[in-house]
Amino acid sequence: MSTYLTILGFNSAIPTINTSPTAQLLEMEERLFLIDCGEGTQVQLRKAKARFSKINHIFISHLHGDHCFGLPGLIASFRLLGRDTPLHVYGPKGIKKMLETIFQITETHRGFEVIYHELDKDYSEKIYEDNRVEVYTIPLDHRIYCNGYLFKEKPKDRHLNMKEIAKYSEIETCDYHNIKAGKDFVLSDGYVLKNEILTLEPVPPVSYAFCSDTRYLESVIPIIKNATVLYHESTFLHDLKEMADYTGHTTALEAATIAQKAQVEKLILGHFSNRYGDLTVFTDEARNIFPNTFLPKALESVKI
Repeated sequence: MSTYLTILGFNSAIPTINTSPTAQLLEMEERLFLIDCGEGTQVQLRKAKARFSKINHIFISHLHGDHCFGLPGLIASFRLLGRDTPLHVYGPKGIKKMLETIFQITETHRGFEVIYHELDKDYSEKIYEDNRVEVYTIPLDHRIYCNGYLFKEKPKDRHLNMKEIAKYSEIETCDYHNIKAGKDFVLSDGYVLKNEILTLEPVPPVSYAFCSDTRYLESVIPIIKNATVLYHESTFLHDLKEMADYTGHTTALEAATIAQKAQVEKLILGHFSNRYGDLTVFTDEARNIFPNTFLPKALESVKI
């Protein structure tokens, strides 16, 4: 099962005619994770033909409006669409008060439970896990408390080598589970068939690291080490590094440096200041450090 990333919005601060604030949809192991929810996210979700009912976990990096102002409206729409299953919302401490205050004042009644997971740690922690996926926080350095998120597939079972298995009549269908789990098979005469003969290597697990608003921060490197894809904010070019530091942001050169030091496979830049008309200047700067750098394309589904 492949993993796909759809970037719904990637600009900073305010929506424009052609771009939307930060929001991403990650499909990993048949789960749909929404990452940040800037204004207009649900419109972008409709354009992307996303399955609203399959979004059960939403991860908010921080409580600046361009990353969360779309969330109250999206939750209200879930109710109108007849949702009755729980929704898990992960975000900084205070996100529950923010949303519940809006719902109370606007008399927005929900027919489903919103389960809040409020975050306040300054170190990376596992915040979600099931039998296929796990998610960790990536503590960042912004003007307010902020986390990125690391999504990791768990190692997959090996694939059955049916051509080899067919040679042994003693191996039955009921044995397949143990063989896929890595166990050897012992024939009736005591001969041991090694698992590496009966199986093929599984597809390597992939990982996706989302680094939202942050100053240049090398402490993220061991957390995202060897990630398949890294999305890292690059609000400014490096000639405005002083402004980046002051506002709690990163330059394209700095994002590329993080990608290089973390030895990720691919870097996607984002969260560009609206002062830039031609965004290719960001890849021009970053590729001097990390050649495998790309610009996001709204609503494009990228295989990870």
